Amino acid sequence: MLTPKSAPSLIRVLVVDDSSFMRSAITRHIQRDPCFQVVGSASNGREALARVRELRPDVVTMDVEMPEMNGIEALRRILAKTPIPVIMVSAQTAAGAKTTIEALQIGAMDFISKAAGFEHLHEKLLALVGAARAGSAPAPALPDTRPFHAATKPRLFQATPRIVLIGSSTGGPRALMQVLERLPARFPLPIVIAQHMPPQFTAAMTKWLNDHCAVKIVEAADDMALAPGVAYVGPGGMQFRIAGGRARIARDNGESLYKPSVDVLSESVAAAYGGHVFAIMLTGMGNDGAKGFLKLKEAGAYVIAQDRATSAVWGMPRAVAESGAADEVLAVTEIGKRINSLISAPV
Repeated sequence: MLTPKSAPSLIRVLVVDDSSFMRSAITRHIQRDPCFQVVGSASNGREALARVRELRPDVVTMDVEMPEMNGIEALRRILAKTPIPVIMVSAQTAAGAKTTIEALQIGAMDFISKAAGFEHLHEKLLALVGAARAGSAPAPALPDTRPFHAATKPRLFQATPRIVLIGSSTGGPRALMQVLERLPARFPLPIVIAQHMPPQFTAAMTKWLNDHCAVKIVEAADDMALAPGVAYVGPGGMQFRIAGGRARIARDNGESLYKPSVDVLSESVAAAYGGHVFAIMLTGMGNDGAKGFLKLKEAGAYVIAQDRATSAVWGMPRAVAESGAADEVLAVTEIGKRINSLISAPV
């Protein structure tokens, strides 16, 4: 639980859901922590628009499926006028996952699954509102794309690259799109991705990314051989490792709170490829991956962290940067271009 001293003022939340039971359940869960105040609720998208104008909450939890106006349309209209963080509340089904990924594409900052019992909801609310209050998060619909480079001159990457590793969490789907869409169809390396997501959602995200990017993007399956020009997304709810040039998918055995975990994937990549790695840390809450990326850097890998200005939450990339592991800190729109330039440069 958080403490009142951990936030400068109460975080005001609007809860939107067509189910009175769910509105009450979310409200009770949020108000267990004294840092938060549920200032109102709405039962459909039209009512939500009016309540946002009236109450000016710090953050909104938005149900996906509702009568009169669904959560997707309400999200579009809210973000068109108000740069407010919105967290979607989704059913953990294939249809719910597909719609949630659409919401993230439009500008929702994160989501929670009803089936998961509002896991990490307080942490997500606090991180997103804290970022917005600090001015570190871009407006959801129009992200700040100003490049931010590390103060020191990037070192020469002398190892022959054999694989690209990407870690991401909150805000990750859109950040992944902005990186992967810059890569050509004949990209010469395999790419492995650990994005914090529950089951069903990684499959929906993978399809969305594959539909919009030149490189092929698939959800990794156990014993799948890695091929150049293909990006492999670790399936939600499982741990993703690399061994012998193949994907290894297994249930978590207490290795990490995150499934898939960036640290778990990083350690396997380091064991398989040593320093012959491009390691990219994108937006996300917490510090998963910081230890693994530091080990990769010490082995000779080249590490890039997303900058604060273009991160939804500058937690995971900040941890990498502050550990000294990052060779460069770049805007998300610069990362794909930088990967291409490093691969085409002499090594």
